Amino acid sequence: MRRGIAAVGRTLITLGLLILLFVAYQLWGTGIITARAQDDLADDFARQQQAYEASLSTTTTLPKTATSGPTTTAAELTRPAPPIPEEGTAGGHIKIEKIGVDWDFVEGTDRADLRKGPGHYPETPMPGTLGNAAIAGHRTTYGAPFNRVDELAPGDKIVVTTVAGKFTYEMTQQLIVRPKETQVVANTPDAQLTLTSCHPKYSASRRIVIKATLVPNESAKPVKPRPPRKPSASNEPNEQLVASDGLSGEHRSAVPALRWGILVVVVGGLWWWAFRRWRHPIVWILGVIPFLIVLFPFYVFLEQALPAGY
Repeated sequence: MRRGIAAVGRTLITLGLLILLFVAYQLWGTGIITARAQDDLADDFARQQQAYEASLSTTTTLPKTATSGPTTTAAELTRPAPPIPEEGTAGGHIKIEKIGVDWDFVEGTDRADLRKGPGHYPETPMPGTLGNAAIAGHRTTYGAPFNRVDELAPGDKIVVTTVAGKFTYEMTQQLIVRPKETQVVANTPDAQLTLTSCHPKYSASRRIVIKATLVPNESAKPVKPRPPRKPSASNEPNEQLVASDGLSGEHRSAVPALRWGILVVVVGGLWWWAFRRWRHPIVWILGVIPFLIVLFPFYVFLEQALPAGY
């Protein structure tokens, strides 16, 4: 009887430790993945900037006509709107000094996109163009780029850089809405910026929304937006635009999570058996290394399979 109770107790303690490790992975381990992705986004954004500048320099002059005046150079023309980035690639850079935000953002808000950093909603205009540009970001996982957005107050500056230039927005309003209250990302005739994230922290029951307007004298001239890659079926924002910002579990990750989970049980069982037979610190150390090696990918796939939300 005592052995059975002791076995149950050890099992519960082990499960508790594994759960605590999984929580630690979500809060800090996911940041490792995001940090590597940020390096790739920075390189991608630099390439996009070079390509855009090169495309402008290819137009040197306009042909003269009999009635025209002096030739107009391309530099004197209004810079055209840059191409919309492909989903999953760099969209630009967002900086909010007050709350320590200094991130490259990605085009797209799917689960895989938000692992890389803040994500621009493809259904909305790009920042720096006329209209309501919207960017989503996590508050507690994957580097927590928008962890402190609730500290923003009217008048705080948000600086967004795209290949079209640097644009400064001024925070005007903070809202707390339900996930399907999509009016917060509806388009506007003037240049605005909307930031969305989960609220409260460690929960996905609500969304915190930061609204900001462009400061013209501190920004490059906004350009007319190109049609988004994912236009809504109507003028109204997509019903799931805010609700589905990378918060649903990935079903394709369930099978790999199960396979790695079985491997974790096997390796853990062998480790336990070896340590029971040879009770020596070296045996424990030699067992913990392969156990952690198989535990990490299990956590990666498990986190992807479960609904996110923060």
